Amino acid sequence: MLQKQTAIIETDKIGKNVSIGHYSVIYAGVILGNNVIIHPHVVIEKGVIIGDNVEIFPGAYLGKRPKGTGAVSRKIDYEEKVIIGENCVIGPNTVIYYDVCIGNNTLICENTSIREKVTIGNFCLISRNVTINYNTNIGNHTKIMDLTHITGNCKIGNDVFISVLVSTTNDRAIGKLGYDEDRVKGPKISDGVAIGAGANILPGVSIGEQSVVAAASVVNKDVPARKMVVGNPARVIRDISNNEEAT
Repeated sequence: MLQKQTAIIETDKIGKNVSIGHYSVIYAGVILGNNVIIHPHVVIEKGVIIGDNVEIFPGAYLGKRPKGTGAVSRKIDYEEKVIIGENCVIGPNTVIYYDVCIGNNTLICENTSIREKVTIGNFCLISRNVTINYNTNIGNHTKIMDLTHITGNCKIGNDVFISVLVSTTNDRAIGKLGYDEDRVKGPKISDGVAIGAGANILPGVSIGEQSVVAAASVVNKDVPARKMVVGNPARVIRDISNNEEAT
């Protein structure tokens, strides 16, 4: 049901059985698939494509334009497009910037912020109050839990589990040298990695496939594949066997 009496709907590219709630704003150029549910107070800017069977909860903003205001040394660069795959859910008060692509069957929970040039794969879970910074790639079947920060220029593989309150960073100079893309690098987290609550993953670190980072560890150097690391600084304490689950 299109509740046009209180919503602003400028697009005519609307699929079948679409519901748009009160006080939502859907700008011209938006494409809505079939069976889409848009709850009240949602804003969707031009260039956003919503797949079939997507549900968007109140207060979400899709297609936010990044602003630098002169306070950011990094050049702001983006395309005015957002793609949300089929069967996704976008939680309340989530902000998705322009130049973001989210795969199918992915759950984005409430109060999440996703910056420009981010891709998120299929069957992912991005939990409450997660922030994902610019130019970051996240693979399929990956879970990122509450209050975790994923830094810019980060790469996260498939089947990764990142627990609550995890911090990732990308600049060992802590902003004192300005922005240089060749120097400012986030971590590379390979397929099957598990990271415990409160861990801190420092800039440029690579974590090998199927490795486990224990809770509250500070990872300041590369971790080989299939290792468990613990402590500050993190050190290898044992191997992860081929048939062992990362628990």
